Amino acid sequence: MACNEPAVQSKHVCVIGAGPSGLVAARELRKEGHSVVVLEQNHDIGGQWLYEPNVEGEDPLGREPFLRVHSSMYKSQRFVWPREIMGFTDFPFLVKKDRDMRRFPGHRELLLYLQDFVDWFGLRELIRFNTRVEHVGMVNYGEYGKDLRWVVKSKEITTKGDDDNDEKMVEEVFDAVVVATGHYSRPRMPSIKGMGTWKKKQFHSHIYRVPEPCRDEVVVVVGNFVSGQEISMELAEVAREVHLSAKSLDITGGQSKVLDKHRNLHLRPRIDSLEEDGTVSFIDGSSVIADTILYCTGYSYAFPFLDTKGIVVVDDDRVGPLYEHTFPPSLAPSLSFIGIPRKIISFPFFESQAKWIAQLLSGKRTLPTWNEMTQSINDFYSSIDAAGVPKRHTHDIDNFEYCERYGDNVGFPHLEEWRKGICTSTIKNIEANLETFRDSWDEADEKLLQEALQSLTSLNSDHKS
Repeated sequence: MACNEPAVQSKHVCVIGAGPSGLVAARELRKEGHSVVVLEQNHDIGGQWLYEPNVEGEDPLGREPFLRVHSSMYKSQRFVWPREIMGFTDFPFLVKKDRDMRRFPGHRELLLYLQDFVDWFGLRELIRFNTRVEHVGMVNYGEYGKDLRWVVKSKEITTKGDDDNDEKMVEEVFDAVVVATGHYSRPRMPSIKGMGTWKKKQFHSHIYRVPEPCRDEVVVVVGNFVSGQEISMELAEVAREVHLSAKSLDITGGQSKVLDKHRNLHLRPRIDSLEEDGTVSFIDGSSVIADTILYCTGYSYAFPFLDTKGIVVVDDDRVGPLYEHTFPPSLAPSLSFIGIPRKIISFPFFESQAKWIAQLLSGKRTLPTWNEMTQSINDFYSSIDAAGVPKRHTHDIDNFEYCERYGDNVGFPHLEEWRKGICTSTIKNIEANLETFRDSWDEADEKLLQEALQSLTSLNSDHKS
């Protein structure tokens, strides 16, 4: 080692969660020479992609601090994005024989991909399954950047019989903690007059799995984003009526086609109030008597195990303060969050986050000063406030250039033009062909697809050699 190169430090690191972000974090941390323990509450890897059909016992509105069910996947769910832009940059998500070979496969296909990733890189030995993190707190909080360590209390759940769980608490100390728990589990609920006294069935899409329980019912679906739209279409096949309540009645051409096709699917404005007899009143004065209300109203960030003495808080879905959506300045780099940003091509972004975290902990790279990070955060908050962006959308990136600038922190390659092109064309196709976009695309898409396959096949050959 040259005398001017910093000594590489090896840290004992806890990664919370074995979904995509936690798995790539584990790989990069180990690659950088750190000792890694991954704590995962489920029996297998996958996080959101580990489908859980049994939702009995889960609070239908997600009001408990610790949720029993992590995944919000429903049985028939397929990708919104094509497989070419999914997957990590050095481990392409390619078609495999005798598996789901569609461009937009079902959720199990990504779980199998993640299992391949874990097996290829030998990550399973790092993971403790059936282990729920109960508490993460600072051992000592001294000067900035000095000797900060973390105590992690976890509960190992061992099933001895059908209803007999033996829970053993384990307490450990780590040099650093990486929070990789995802953000599609904790229901974000609206506030509607009469909601607390409504006598009929109401639940969040977090526990929606199949449409059959709503057969022959009148169902009101709240939320007109992709999940609300797609679940409404599925429900329309079995329900007597489906009323999709939206903040705006401006719809895309694709949704107009869906409403024309499904005569029992109706677009409604926002709900004004709920009555005990089952009446749902809308703000335009119309109403229906419903059997079920299904809230497709999105998800919130929640870290019920994390105690930072108020340094990191979740305020209307703004997790902060976080420098570059990753590091709280006063606790960096010993505490980091991976997978907070939304509206991104997620897997490459997680990968660049993981590399940055790992290299900061080893001492290969350094963060700006506390003052510089804090100023950057304040400037960012001011810019989105000035643009009229609600606080709850703080982490909605929706910006290729930002993702590339982020990757520059570790020299991570910029997104390929074909990847950007496929992403953009998919969004347009969803808007134009909501019900069929996964199985039909035009000539321009076909050219992008060929370029993507050529690039990914080459990457795969380089990787396996």
